[in-house]
This record gives sequence, C-alpha cells and structure tokens, in this order.
Amino acid sequence: MRETELLIPAGSLDVLKTAVIYGADAVYIGGEAFGLRAKAHNFSLEEMGEGIAFAHKRGVKVYVTANILAHNQDLPGVEAYFEELGKVRPDALIISDPGVFLAARRILPDMDLHISTQANNTNYETYRFWHELGARRVVSARELAIEELAQIRRHIPDDLEIETFVHGAMCISYSGRCLLSNYFTGRDANQGSCTHPCRWKYAVVEETRPGEYMPVYENDRGTFLFNSKDLCMVEHIPELLEAGIDSFKVEGRMKTALYVATVTRAYRKAIDDYRRDPGLYRQKLEWYKEEIGKCTNREFTTGFFFGKPGRDAQIYENSTYVKNYTYLGTIEETDERGFGRLEQKNKFSVGEQIEIMKPDGRNLDAIVQGIFSEEGTFQDSAPHARQVLYAELSQPLEPFDILRRKEESL
Repeated sequence: MRETELLIPAGSLDVLKTAVIYGADAVYIGGEAFGLRAKAHNFSLEEMGEGIAFAHKRGVKVYVTANILAHNQDLPGVEAYFEELGKVRPDALIISDPGVFLAARRILPDMDLHISTQANNTNYETYRFWHELGARRVVSARELAIEELAQIRRHIPDDLEIETFVHGAMCISYSGRCLLSNYFTGRDANQGSCTHPCRWKYAVVEETRPGEYMPVYENDRGTFLFNSKDLCMVEHIPELLEAGIDSFKVEGRMKTALYVATVTRAYRKAIDDYRRDPGLYRQKLEWYKEEIGKCTNREFTTGFFFGKPGRDAQIYENSTYVKNYTYLGTIEETDERGFGRLEQKNKFSVGEQIEIMKPDGRNLDAIVQGIFSEEGTFQDSAPHARQVLYAELSQPLEPFDILRRKEESL
C-alpha cells in the first residue's frame, strides 16, 4: 500500500496552524494573486513564509495554488509572482494552465509542480502527458469513479502521484470549469472570483412573456436545481487506499478553523486506524461520521466515486448549511492562572456548557466559569466579534484547543 497524504486547505495563517496541529500531512494555500479563491483572506508573502516555517518545523508540507486559467495580461505578473515564491520555498505549486506551468518550470526549475483538477484530468494518457513535462503529481477530476482511478494508477509511472478530492463542496460544472458566474455577474470563476450561482434559486421566463417569472419545481421539493450535497468519503478509506491514491484532498480554503480542525482530525484518525487495524476502523465508523457532522455541511454524498450521482445527490429545498456546532474560538496560549487567551468568533456567556475540542481526539464538556478582557475586567458574556479575551473553564486548557457550542435547537 502506497503512503497516503492528508491534504488540508487553509485560507489564513491561523487556519494553517490549526490544520497542522490537528493532523494534516500537507496544507494548500493561496497567495494574493493567481489562485481560484479571490474572496478568501489568502496569504501575503510574509504570512506565507511564516506558515511554511511553522509547517516545516512539524514535518508538514505546504503547497501554493496558482491555478487560474491565465490571459495574456496575466503572464508578466505570474512570472514576477513565481520569482517571489522562490524566496519562501513552498513544497509545490498547484497549476492548471500549460502556459503558467511552463513559466514555473523555467523560473523555479527545482520546484515540484502539481496539476490542478481544473486541467480536467480524466485519463491516464493525460497523466502521462503531464509527467513527461515534469509534473510530480496530478489532481484527478472529481468526475472519476474509484475503478477509473485504479486504472490510472496501473497505467502511469510509479513516481507520478495521484491526488483526489475526498471531502467538501462539489461543483456543478465539469471539474470546476464554470461559466455561469462570469455570464451572470462578470466575475470569472476561472480567474478566482466565483459567485457560486449553483447555489441560487431559479425560475423560468417564457420568451413571449418577459418579466413573468414561473417557478421551477422538482416533485414540489424546491427550485435549487444545481445545489449539490457535499462530498464525504470517510466511510470509504479502504477503497481509496486500494485504488492507489497518494493524496486525500479536502476542499475548503474559505472555511473556518473549526471546520478544518473537525474534518482534519476525523480523517487523520480514520486513515491511521485503518492502517493500524482495519477492524478498529470499522468499529469507529460511526465516530468519524458523527464528528464530521459537527461542522457545517450540506448533507453528504459520495459524488462520482461509485457511479454517476442520482437525484438524491442534490438538495432541492434550500441552499443553506446544516450547522450543529458554533465556533467560539481557538486557544492561542494559557497564562499562569490556566486561563485561555482567544479571539472570540461567536457570543458565549458565563455559566454556559461548551465543548473543548482537542487535537488528540478528545472532546471535553466544560462550564464557562469566567470571561475577562485583556485588561482583566470580568464580563458576563463575550458579545463582540473578534474581541481578544481570557476564558476560565472547568477543564484545563492548552494552546490550539478549539471551543465550540452544540446548537440544541438544530
């Protein structure tokens, strides 16, 4: 069985550190240009250098996305950007455009290059093509079944790696190449500015009756025609490993630290448990599923892995997330009193019961016994977003503990 990498997204330096601590083997991030998440926080060159140093110190790799489909006017900036990336030395670049690939090969000849899913990699000859050009890894199109991935593995060089999405949002357009956003709003998904029109509600207008909007129904269940469920393959780790996939990729560079920690920890445990003892993995299936269900999601599907998705892979009623837990903050450090310093993400109050999520897999119930400002003033609650606070809980705290609250009404 090949070595398996757990590859986790990070949209900010704090989330990168969370991914590393909660079990990622590698993290992928975007810089301030030429990636497909223009609305994410993304990384300055300074932040990128700090994140890479933090990850490398703990044996974790960092990949940088440069996966736009470039126009002529982009190319000079791409080349200058690669010159800058050479100073911080990520472990690889993720690229979809052949012209961008050639620029990276020329400017950073020693850099590993990974071919993005945006390049529509659906057959082994495509994999061979990129290998001959010098690619280290190819990210498979999400439209491939497990058996197709196994066939690719059998037909490509052993040193060419396969990376596959195993968790996260699904795109209605082929391998993410969407034109709807550009058509409707002028924001190009292939330039990093997708407005996610697949999540919108649609109606029909008949040509001779302009302005008369007629609702669209599918068995009276709703009008969200393109709204896919989220991918989740934590129940199918054995099949993924047996297919010869080298890197299990999680989608979500715009997700919170709670989402990243929850998904990373669950997949880390699942992969390690299966490799240690397949029986243990089977015994803990419900735990993995339960844990993943604690972060925001749109219900789950296995995508194309076991054949083309049917009607039950879509959500017709709405485009909202299921949200079972609320993210309160991540402990940055503890003081001599044992109080935890954090930046508040959502309101919580003294006397509430919350949960401490720990990197080692434990979830501890705790009572909030005190909340204090940076100046030491006691507060009954923490109502102000992003306020830096000290929290006193009934359980001991450690750096990188995540505080979350179960939403009983959901």
